Amino acid sequence: MIELYEKYRGLLFRLAYQLTGSAADAEDAVQDVFVKVQSVNPERLKEPKAYLCKMITNRCLDLLRSARKRREQYVGPWLPEPIPTMNDDSFEAVVRNDLLSYAILALLERLTPAERAVFVLREAMGFDYPTIAELIDKSELNCRKLMSRARGKMGVSEEELIGKGCIGEEWVQQFLAALSLGKVDKVLSMLAEDAVLLSDGGGKVTAAVKPIVTSKRVARFLLGIRRNWPQNEAGDFAVELVPISGQTGIVIRSNGVVQSVFFLDMRKGKLQNIYIVRNPDKLTRIS
Repeated sequence: MIELYEKYRGLLFRLAYQLTGSAADAEDAVQDVFVKVQSVNPERLKEPKAYLCKMITNRCLDLLRSARKRREQYVGPWLPEPIPTMNDDSFEAVVRNDLLSYAILALLERLTPAERAVFVLREAMGFDYPTIAELIDKSELNCRKLMSRARGKMGVSEEELIGKGCIGEEWVQQFLAALSLGKVDKVLSMLAEDAVLLSDGGGKVTAAVKPIVTSKRVARFLLGIRRNWPQNEAGDFAVELVPISGQTGIVIRSNGVVQSVFFLDMRKGKLQNIYIVRNPDKLTRIS
């Protein structure tokens, strides 16, 4: 059992995190699965990967169904919890490119639990439709229909899935520099006209409780935030580029404590979506 845990815990955490958007829920799901699997007949574990993935998927579907009402009552937009991206052995750490982009994780909130499961199993884990059908106990045809509906709700094409979230650090630095210098025209030129900003404070810290839409409103909001940052970004205040959730995140620290994590999503060379996670409960893993 220890060998199974060591071999598959990373895979199961990655699957559970993308299914739920919550590292805490993912950790709980993985622990639950390995507790339950101890009582499973060894004959059923001849193909442990498939069996464990089925168990974790079912557990996460239960969690998603129970979480839907809580997220509907959440103060402001609900965004996925950021997690570290690093090459170490910590339980929740993942390697860059092992995850869907943060923008895709955010869009998954539009889906039903079944649609989300099919999408993640297909796009994040690379399972074929016959395997997915076995994992979630649905027909292959039904799984294909769920996938089609998921893509329609998310508004993401196959081509966009491949390159989504690929923003280089140099581009991010240019954007931050434009904000820092108050170059309104430069900031606007980097934003799509229909750009959207979502800020998740969970009712615990100051954050925009509604989406901010259009390049002008997003630019005004971001420039306002930037003006409130200390002029000397040293010592007790820092803006850092850090690998988080499989991509480059912008981390804002004050007195050593993470205050916000920004994610940028680009489409056709322009910033389409900006996500700001400020809920302190979701920042505990970003050291």
